[in-house]
Amino acid sequence: MVELQSGEIQIDGRNTRDIGLDVLRGRLALVPQDSVLFLGTLRENLDPQGSRTDAELISVLQRAWLLPRTGDPPDPVAEAKFSLDSKIGDEGSNYSAGEKQLLALCRALVKNSPIIVLDEATSSVDVETDAKLQRTIRTEFASATLLCIAHRLNTIAYYDRILVMDQGQVAEFDTVLNLFDREDSIFRSLCNEANLSRADILRIRADNEK
Repeated sequence: MVELQSGEIQIDGRNTRDIGLDVLRGRLALVPQDSVLFLGTLRENLDPQGSRTDAELISVLQRAWLLPRTGDPPDPVAEAKFSLDSKIGDEGSNYSAGEKQLLALCRALVKNSPIIVLDEATSSVDVETDAKLQRTIRTEFASATLLCIAHRLNTIAYYDRILVMDQGQVAEFDTVLNLFDREDSIFRSLCNEANLSRADILRIRADNEK
């Protein structure tokens, strides 16, 4: 995250230029497509400030589906790999791309920020894990503002607004259904390519409200 070169971004009516970059970074949580881990323990990567208890960090790993949840069968392999004392290799070399994305999600859960930026945050996980993670994102960040660059359109079908960019410019900005119902919209064409129907969108939105 760097200083703006032009234009402005407002959060709750306040220009981010007036907040300060360090403060802004501290208040946002980013779950990137290419997550970076540093040398140290898993505990240190999840909670560099040491502000959380071990029980809280284990709960975060369970909510991100990296450790078995209460009542699930034990998983010795996962419990060894994602022990809080597990050593992290150079840039997380001992974890897959998908596992690093899940650990970035854990960091966001630990940080509990009011604004979460998801940059294709689950692009490296399988469909089943992605479905579980979407449930986690919906429930854990229910009171936060989510800004999501989507890899799969179905993961944003329940969002409040969709912003479509074309050649670096804002092309469309509206609700999901309003954009879908416009047969000439870019969003509609993307949904058609992904075989995402209006019925699919309504089902996803209904599931989100349960």
